[in-house]
Amino acid sequence: MIKETLNKIILYLGLFLMFGILAFPDLRNMIGRMVGVLLNPLLAILPLHIIIFILAAITGLYASLIQKYTMDWELMRRFQERMKAIQKEFRQAQLTNNAQKMKKLQAQQAEMMGDQLEMFKQQFKPMLYISIISIPLFFWVYLAISQHPDASMVFPFWGVQKLNTTLIGPFQHWLFWYFLCSIPVSQITRKALNIGGM
Repeated sequence: MIKETLNKIILYLGLFLMFGILAFPDLRNMIGRMVGVLLNPLLAILPLHIIIFILAAITGLYASLIQKYTMDWELMRRFQERMKAIQKEFRQAQLTNNAQKMKKLQAQQAEMMGDQLEMFKQQFKPMLYISIISIPLFFWVYLAISQHPDASMVFPFWGVQKLNTTLIGPFQHWLFWYFLCSIPVSQITRKALNIGGM
């Protein structure tokens, strides 16, 4: 009972962090300042791009761990294998113009919609857990970047860039750097934990 209530609170908090900033724009700076109580001292020790690297690595690690323990990877593997087998049979039925077989396979695909919905729910839940930690970190970095507008780093292929300058659309260089750092850590962790091998 307590575990279920706690689980609901965490999920609602994740939803609030994901969508609350749309309703309350000042929330971003408020949460960023709160996280800053813990992280601001790092700014006196390390360059901002190194702090972003550390935070991104931590994000990649805990995101993989959360997904490991909140998702049914065996169900996902079974679903993927079954879907591939049906698609292969469907292609063969198309080549031989077997209308009866195609109809049967389409019915099987429709039956799998329930499993697909379950998989979507399983993917959405860890995303909310992950957002509880990653979104406040994003808010802090966003605030730190605005307070240190000259922070820059050397990017491969296009040289020194300020972290607060735009790369593509609304994406700034710091966000690109964040994802560039978190992806390898996430992939190594997934490999080590044997998750997501679909």
